[in-house]
Amino acid sequence: MPIVALLNQAGDKVKDITLDDSVFGIEPNQQVLYDVVNAQRAAMRQGTHDVKNRTEVSGGGRKPWRQKGTGRARQGSIRAAQWRGGGVVFGPTPRSYEVKVNRKVRQLGMKSALSAKVLRNEIVVVDKIELAEAKTKQFVQVLNNLKVNGKALVVVPELNEVLGMASRNVENTFVAVSNHVSVLDILTYKNLVLTEAAVKYFEEVLK
Repeated sequence: MPIVALLNQAGDKVKDITLDDSVFGIEPNQQVLYDVVNAQRAAMRQGTHDVKNRTEVSGGGRKPWRQKGTGRARQGSIRAAQWRGGGVVFGPTPRSYEVKVNRKVRQLGMKSALSAKVLRNEIVVVDKIELAEAKTKQFVQVLNNLKVNGKALVVVPELNEVLGMASRNVENTFVAVSNHVSVLDILTYKNLVLTEAAVKYFEEVLK
């Protein structure tokens, strides 16, 4: 079972904790990670793209010229695709890009993402994060105490106003609530900072 150090906000080691092997100690499934991330990125697409086909453009109610006898090619409407100002053929129309992923696959994807962070030593567990004031400087100091360098995802059980305001201007850092974290979030950021409560949440939900 993975054993990691539990730190406090000052960066001091409080004790060693053992992570659940079924959540933080599995072999990451690369195919599942791809499928889950692909589905999440697809769900982010609005799908509101639209073009006008020949029934939606204005004009074209009358046949341009008679069918025979003019020497020209037959035409039925000046709003056909070959005419200037005509409709678009096979253009994009509003649709959903949703990709269905089974619940167990999503859970396996989250376990794989968490386990990958443990294997790469890119996970930091802190007992709690509490700030006296909504000061960016205080939040940055906590990250420095934890020796978190680079992009970081901080996961807390609940986001209060003080922590939210203190962290929102920190570049390449995102604070998320444990029940709203996605696989894409975990893989996007190099460092994963979990509070002890967030660890227990994942172990309860994903076991």
